[in-house]
Amino acid sequence: MGMVDVSDKPVIRRTAEAAGRITLSTDTIRKIEKGEIRKGDPFLVAEVAAMNGAKQTYLLIPHCHQIPLDTVKLSFEMDQGGIEARCLVRCEARTGVEMEALVGVSVALNTIWDMVKYLEKDAAGQYPSTSITDIRVLEKKKGG
Repeated sequence: MGMVDVSDKPVIRRTAEAAGRITLSTDTIRKIEKGEIRKGDPFLVAEVAAMNGAKQTYLLIPHCHQIPLDTVKLSFEMDQGGIEARCLVRCEARTGVEMEALVGVSVALNTIWDMVKYLEKDAAGQYPSTSITDIRVLEKKKGG
């Protein structure tokens, strides 16, 4: 079987945006807002991690092509219940970048969890109310 042969497809502009959510405690949200996270700014670290993840998607998912990405942009919206992350990926290529956007947003959310996990654990060392949910492709475009 192998990878899908895309050599006959035209190189065109391709864009994909993915999103997902991490549910966190109100106390953790307050500490993020105040800049009191021990490991530093979770958004800055998650942005860098997401860019790395998106660029390395082909190493993680066997049938993905290695695509030279033109941009990877992250945005974060915080509310009292957690954080919504979005990852926009754009390239000029023969195949789409939705997997890169999905990996990017997933890595961003996992990075945030890693940075705040010491605040989210209960007395037994578990995470009863922390979750990553709703990872999805918001939009995929080709051309234009």
